[in-house]
Amino acid sequence: MTQGGDVSPPKKSRSGASRASTRGPHGRRTTDDRYERGTRRASGEPLAAAWKPDAENAEESYRRIPPVRKRGILAVYGWRLYAIPILLVITALVVWDTTNTEPTGKTQQVGNTAAAIGGTNEVPTDTPDATEKPVTPIDAKIPTAELPPGRDFTQAGPETFRVVPGTGPKVGQGTQKTYTYSIEIENGITATDVGGGDDAFAGLVDSTLADPRGWTSDPRIAVQRVTDKPLVRISLTTPETTHKLCGRTIPYESSCRLSRDGRVVINLARWVRGALAFNGDMGLYRVYAINHEVGHAFGRGHEGCAQNDGLAPVMMQQSFGVNNNYVAQLNDAVPGTRDPVKADGKVCKTNPYPNPQGKPPGS
Repeated sequence: MTQGGDVSPPKKSRSGASRASTRGPHGRRTTDDRYERGTRRASGEPLAAAWKPDAENAEESYRRIPPVRKRGILAVYGWRLYAIPILLVITALVVWDTTNTEPTGKTQQVGNTAAAIGGTNEVPTDTPDATEKPVTPIDAKIPTAELPPGRDFTQAGPETFRVVPGTGPKVGQGTQKTYTYSIEIENGITATDVGGGDDAFAGLVDSTLADPRGWTSDPRIAVQRVTDKPLVRISLTTPETTHKLCGRTIPYESSCRLSRDGRVVINLARWVRGALAFNGDMGLYRVYAINHEVGHAFGRGHEGCAQNDGLAPVMMQQSFGVNNNYVAQLNDAVPGTRDPVKADGKVCKTNPYPNPQGKPPGS
């Protein structure tokens, strides 16, 4: 067969024609007729293969086969020529998707497992990184959100943290999840800032999370303090570092939780000064700050005052006040909030606990 696909009909062999007229010494024909198709081999005769293609049929077969001609690059690459541009498009799409996808790993797992616990506004919107595009700041007018007057504290740190040594037992049933946590303090924060040193901060975190009025009163949740590979990092952080980590969409000092590395950011400014709504009760405010931000790590979103003159939900933004009319101004700072706080005039009393009466579930 030629490269162009032409098929030539078979030709008769001259040597075959010559052998057809040859006779042996006894006058017998020595042709191969005995071994042609349709003839029978005599006993004792050797096997022989016959080849006598039908010339007429060969000609007909030849006429039925259309010539196939491939020229140039198509003859060399065939179907691969069409596959190349398709593969290029697929590769470009994969590269684009990879560069526009948030990194996965531990931080994403923390967010997913936290959402499983449930609650109002189960999946809170994270505040942006310092390197990410921040949300447009809101022009809120909340007099109770101002930082109370008080003593000085460290304003900025190196954005690195020291882990406070220590581990603890599992607290709570944890039928759905046991959240391991570490306690960290930004380098540069002094013992005076903390109010007793690293151990004082760590001790209050531990006792708050183990309190029967806390999150572990929910049988689905358990907590355990570790120093290595925690799911939640409870971090006391200077105001400047807090602004970089949490963004500055609200013109008041605040704390936040970052799902990307499981970090709960407790703003040192609030740790030292508290909030106006708590009327100088620093102990209750600090318990509130821990429970509120850790509540985000457990998948809880913000809530408003449900009953006038009742206890505020721990997930109400009590650092800014306990009046729904004030807190409602913060809705625009968290795009996509499922159940925004309504400006209905309800005012609650401060409350630092998820389960302030310590009631058993279902009671």
